[in-house]
Amino acid sequence: MPPLKTLLTFVAITLAFSTAPAQAQPLEAYLLLPAPRQIEYTDNFTQAPAVQLEQESKIDYDAVASKQGYQIKITPDQISIVAHDQAGLYYARQTLNQIIKQSGNQPLRCLTINDYPDFPVRGVMLDISRDKVPTMETLYNLIDMLASWKINHFQLYTEHTFAYKNHKTVWQDASPMTAEEIQALDKYCKSRYIDLVPNQNSFGHMQRWLKHEEYLHLAEAPDYVKTVWGNRRQHTLYPAEPGSIELISELYDELLPNFSSKYLNVGCDETVELGNGRSKELCEKIGRNRVYLDYLLKIHEQVQKHGKIMMFWADMVQNHPEVLDELPKDIIPLLWGYSETHPFDKYCQAVAQTGCKFYVCPGNSTWITIAGQTDKAKANLLNAAQNGLKYGAGGYVITDWGDLGDWEPITVSYSGYAYGAALSWSVEKNQGIDLAGVLSKFAFDDQANIMGQLMYDLGNAYKVGDVIIHNSSWFGRLLQLSDWNIAQKAPGLTVEKIHELENYVDRVTASLNQAQIQRGDADTIVAETKQVVRLIHHACDLGVTLLNTENKTIAEIPLETRQKLALDMKEIMENQKALWLIRNRPGGLKDSVERMENKINAYEQDGNI
Repeated sequence: MPPLKTLLTFVAITLAFSTAPAQAQPLEAYLLLPAPRQIEYTDNFTQAPAVQLEQESKIDYDAVASKQGYQIKITPDQISIVAHDQAGLYYARQTLNQIIKQSGNQPLRCLTINDYPDFPVRGVMLDISRDKVPTMETLYNLIDMLASWKINHFQLYTEHTFAYKNHKTVWQDASPMTAEEIQALDKYCKSRYIDLVPNQNSFGHMQRWLKHEEYLHLAEAPDYVKTVWGNRRQHTLYPAEPGSIELISELYDELLPNFSSKYLNVGCDETVELGNGRSKELCEKIGRNRVYLDYLLKIHEQVQKHGKIMMFWADMVQNHPEVLDELPKDIIPLLWGYSETHPFDKYCQAVAQTGCKFYVCPGNSTWITIAGQTDKAKANLLNAAQNGLKYGAGGYVITDWGDLGDWEPITVSYSGYAYGAALSWSVEKNQGIDLAGVLSKFAFDDQANIMGQLMYDLGNAYKVGDVIIHNSSWFGRLLQLSDWNIAQKAPGLTVEKIHELENYVDRVTASLNQAQIQRGDADTIVAETKQVVRLIHHACDLGVTLLNTENKTIAEIPLETRQKLALDMKEIMENQKALWLIRNRPGGLKDSVERMENKINAYEQDGNI
């Protein structure tokens, strides 16, 4: 078949290009996100605005061998794109848009780019169940940004936040996604070469369902049982109860027709109650792994009924070769892990040996942190990318969780999204990318080049004082957990280290008001950043006060000090409500700020405030 050639008209971009001779122009490399696999510059420049140049695009899968790959050539009088497929054309345009945008009023530098991705699937999974459900405008804006970074896979992690017609009891206070909204979002994603993949947890993390009386009979543990996570209840479905798989089947029947994707993420992670509740006897008889696998296979049957390919979180099986060997080969295990030293190497190798296609799923390390964890996220994202590439992972999905109320603004997530998007496109070319620089240009659109570095550094506040807490920051835990003892949980934390943190945060955010953000939500970004700073300062004030008490409890804090803390948290809470409603639906807000209310109640415990 001869190559298909199409002449495309690019969207006109009004740029006043200079016609100065090439030797007068600075020979600086373009900052691109992701950085291309290969880029070669010449010393020449275009001598006319881009919109006046001859512009040609074509698909030629012989000239560009790799799927989603493309070539861009900029010569003095022409811009040409050759791509393997339509997706490649789209990604070439994203690269070209970034070049044109940062060229300002200068001619474009002549160059040749040859590019294609390491991972065919490059995704983001956003938690919309703990507790934020974004507005459609927020989702559309996020999709636009991710698509410009060549992300092509998007999931909304769902426990109870889809409006199932027969289950209003579960979602009535959550402002859920509706079928019509999913269909609209699916169409929007598809036009940007993003696969919107349905995600419905189907085994563990079902507490939003099982806490209601009408679903309690489906629970593995209706009452508290001892688990590796302590005493838990109403978290996991009882797999031997026929109604469990019947419920999941009904949910799939209603959810899946709204998606065009051929995939479904069924969750099934962290079923820690299994074998400790109603299935104890069965697990003792045939083995806990067997009970888990048998239920997983029942879910697989339901997924096949809809003609979908099943994905599931692999944490419950990745240490059990006998279970991995029994997995149907059309199932995609999702290998997640969030620490810098997570053994992606071990688990990728084990799953690769089964012949199953698999994805690596690192985290952006924002949850329970207030400000994020930049360096930890980078290390985890790189670890997953290197080992996923080494063992042939078919995909790379960045996970963004919202544990304990999701107090972090979406802007805190941008650094992890950007670095993960870059790595999933080309590990070699992007592991050393100027993350602060690309954030300023392509996340915050800051002409002053301030916000990228500011958010990068603010995201490293967790490191100040070297008091590192697993999957969180000490100040996030202190604020969001009512029974968190600072002396027991953060040994080594001192008043001096807390003051060091306060000074650090003030220093790295001192230039916030000088940022020149060109996005429509610029004021919101600034306000959200100030809220992050205020939350950290409140945690520092509380931390210093607690460290000066004998038993490190709020009850020991002098009344006058507690009055000040209560008033400050009340103001923070009202500000949090206002900021929440700019980007998110009202459902979930009550649950989220309840943790702030708990703090206020603790300050006011003697009734005299």
